[in-house]
Parts: sequence; structure tokens; C-alpha cells
Amino acid sequence: MSLRARLAAALEPAHDQEQAQDVFLYQNRPMPSGAFTPAAVLIAITDRPRPGMILTQRHAGLRAHAGQVAFPGGRLDPEDADAVAAALREAEEEIALPRHEVEVIGRSDLFRTGTGFSIEPIVGIVPPDLPLHPAEAEVDAIFEVPFDFLLDPANRRYQTVDWEGGKRSYYEYLWEERRIWGVTAAMLVNLARRIEAADALVQALRQE
Repeated sequence: MSLRARLAAALEPAHDQEQAQDVFLYQNRPMPSGAFTPAAVLIAITDRPRPGMILTQRHAGLRAHAGQVAFPGGRLDPEDADAVAAALREAEEEIALPRHEVEVIGRSDLFRTGTGFSIEPIVGIVPPDLPLHPAEAEVDAIFEVPFDFLLDPANRRYQTVDWEGGKRSYYEYLWEERRIWGVTAAMLVNLARRIEAADALVQALRQE
């Protein structure tokens, strides 16, 4: 089955509001009160024989999540029609990814963070080897990780640490010299599980 077909099958169900409650896998930590700030990220997958996923390393001087690995994205602006528009705009601003080059496949599950954001991951396919450039004030580096590496359960780790008097559990991937963790890793694990479930369903239907 093609990459497009696998992604479309995995993203066909509507995103689940209940799934959003478990994003960061916090234990004994209440979520923020009040309304969450809508945000979106772009999960951009390169259309090459061995597809890759485009990720960024945030600028070391940022006030929040400095130096962490993340998808391009941010909060919805008033001029954004929806989460798709916001994700495409942010990717264009942060890494110079032309929005017209993105073939949007679908949306994954919402993710709510302890900092009060409700993030919608938008999944799209992009041509390989686009001339991307990091926005100097926001992004230190742009890199690509093989998609099959991120789909393989053997490459993800589940960690639990003491945090502010409680326990904090999260997923992480180690790719070369980079650490992918937190909400970015949670989104990757969620997408991988959706693809696993869709692949298993297709295989079962073929065997009937």
C-alpha cells in the first residue's frame, strides 16, 4: 500500500477529544483550568523512496522549550481559517516551506499540554529536498528523520521521572545526536499507532 493510502487510512477517523486528555502522560498533575489556546503543527513527510519526517530544533534563546526538537507550528492567528491554515502558515514562516507544496492528507488527534495549548497535528506529504531555511529567531536547525525509524516501536522509549512532587511520564526517541521527546514524541507515537491499526485492519480484510 502506498504512503498516501496508509496515511489516509490511519487518519480517516475524526480526532478524538478524549485522546487529548492523555497527551503528556502526566500523573497526579491537574491540567490547566479555563480555555485552551488553539494551536497547530505540521507533520511533513517527504515523498521519497525512503520517506522522512521534517523536524526542527528550536532556537536556543527562546523563552519556552529552548533547544527542543519540534514540528513547525504555533497558535492559531485571527486570520487563520482553521488549524490547517495555521500549520501551513507557521511552516512557511519557520522553515520557508511553501504552503502550496504541502499535500494535506488529514488531521491526527488533538493534544492538550500542561502549558494550556490544544494542539492539532496536520499531516501532509511534501516533495523531497525542498530548499528549506530556518527562521533565525525561532529555529536553529532543520533535519529529517526516516519515517520507518519513527514507526518502529523498538526505537521509542517510555520514561518516568520525578517532577514537581509527582511523576511525569513521556516518550522519547534518540536519533543520532538529537533527542525527540515530550509532546513531539507523543504525537509521533500516536500517529505510529494509528498507522499500525490501519495496516492491521487492511491485512485482516485481505485474509478474509
